[in-house]
Amino acid sequence: MAISKIVNNKKQHHHSYISVPSEIINSLSSTSLQSLADTPKKTAAVSKISNFSNLKICKNPRIWFLFLFTCGFLFMLKSYKFDPFSPYPCGILGQKDDSKLISNGALSSVVKINEKDDKKLSDFWEQPDGLGYRPCLDFSNEYKKSSVEILKDRTKYLVVVVSGGMNQQRNQIVDAVVIARILGATLVVPILQVNVIWGDESEFSDIFDVEHFKRSLADDVRVISSLPSNHLMSRPVEEKHTPLHVSPQWIRSRYLKRMKREGVLLLRGLDSRLSKDLPSDLQKLRCKVAFHALRFAPPIFDLGNKLTERMRSKGPYLALHLRMEKDVWVRTGCLPGLSSKYDEIIYNERKLRPELLTSRSNMTYHDRKLAGLCPLNALEVTRLLKALRAPKNARIFWAGGDPLGGKEALLPLMKAYPNFYNKEDLALPGELEPFANKASIMAALDYIVSEKSDVFMPSHGGNMGHAIQGHRAYAGHRKTITPNKRQMLSYFLNPSLPEAEFNKIIFDLHRDSMGQPVIRTSKSGRDVTKYPIPECMCNDSLVQQA
Repeated sequence: MAISKIVNNKKQHHHSYISVPSEIINSLSSTSLQSLADTPKKTAAVSKISNFSNLKICKNPRIWFLFLFTCGFLFMLKSYKFDPFSPYPCGILGQKDDSKLISNGALSSVVKINEKDDKKLSDFWEQPDGLGYRPCLDFSNEYKKSSVEILKDRTKYLVVVVSGGMNQQRNQIVDAVVIARILGATLVVPILQVNVIWGDESEFSDIFDVEHFKRSLADDVRVISSLPSNHLMSRPVEEKHTPLHVSPQWIRSRYLKRMKREGVLLLRGLDSRLSKDLPSDLQKLRCKVAFHALRFAPPIFDLGNKLTERMRSKGPYLALHLRMEKDVWVRTGCLPGLSSKYDEIIYNERKLRPELLTSRSNMTYHDRKLAGLCPLNALEVTRLLKALRAPKNARIFWAGGDPLGGKEALLPLMKAYPNFYNKEDLALPGELEPFANKASIMAALDYIVSEKSDVFMPSHGGNMGHAIQGHRAYAGHRKTITPNKRQMLSYFLNPSLPEAEFNKIIFDLHRDSMGQPVIRTSKSGRDVTKYPIPECMCNDSLVQQA
């Protein structure tokens, strides 16, 4: 519409020749071309020349004809202000008219609309204000002094066996280092238990950079790859039933004497066994392990960075961690929302293995949904992204295992956001083959690409979502959307709510859920590796103000 207005305005003014495609010229009639030539100025010129010929100045008809033609042609060019040597042969008037259109007319509206759209689309990629917080792992003098004796000790060794998926293993390794520090013991590189669900037999060195792990913790805990030969035949003290959320005092009173006597302590099942509220130095050690020491092994690290570069090659991207696997629906007591066929599959699996249901077995599916305990399905994620103004051309990397229902489960997202990729889509032929049937390594690749994204959003909580949230906060509070499921799902279940009103409500609900700094003291009992302020990050401006 705007362009047609410009063409119409140019036709009305007739101030200059306009360069147009030959197809348009061919479409003009001879009558319209003649009307352009029959101007008052041209008629007057011809009349004057006719009078001049009556004076019979020139007797040669050929010379007279050439003179008439030359004068008429030059006079016409002058009347149209045509300068063949100008960079703009159509003259200055054409430029002035165009500039008027740009400043006052149709082109102006096009420019303004485009700028408005670009700004609206770019809002989604804007990062939260980090308020000046930066990583800050300043250990106390007392901690540093005690490190000297701890690192010299060769009498106590801690062996730990960690279980679960890769991110669950990360959490347990973090706590294993802290427990070794509490006991003043040497830590043997943790043993990764074979994953029961995925059958992954990866060892620590397959997933993490062992030498980097040792170097990073050289001032905190002594780490060795295996037990010394004089302890290989000893029977270690084994503890399988450590209570939840124990304190450092409990750890020392329970294990220290036995460890000194036997020399070796074997711990299993460390998940959430150590309290989340520890003295400041031990909290800092947790952050040091999670954000510095636990670097992925070089092959994983390199490939993860390549996948990241491929995602970013055409601009910013969003990473989604989708929890839509069969075991997730079974364990959460929720339904995938695909069809009665898949609901029946989940119901039967849960009936056969009731122990898989993690908690609150007395709640109905509907109650769980409203309480925010269920993962979002693809349709809900799509509606949430639209409400949060994710542009239609947004590049999306989705992390996670194969969803129940395959691609059918992802159709709403793929239809709304066609630039939709996972690691299999991004990898070149053969790049993923070395990691086939290695679920933990595949999860590590997802972790790298998600952690480095411009925007990250998990469809459900869990170890990976929490770990990446903390990592992104520690890296400068990069935008991390936390779906406010408990408050928003009642609106999702209201079909009579107009879309515009729904979008506004959902957008307003998430204004403070974009990865802004959150002080952990208001989240007592939460993991410092998810909320690294104030133990692991500090703000110089706040210190100066104080």
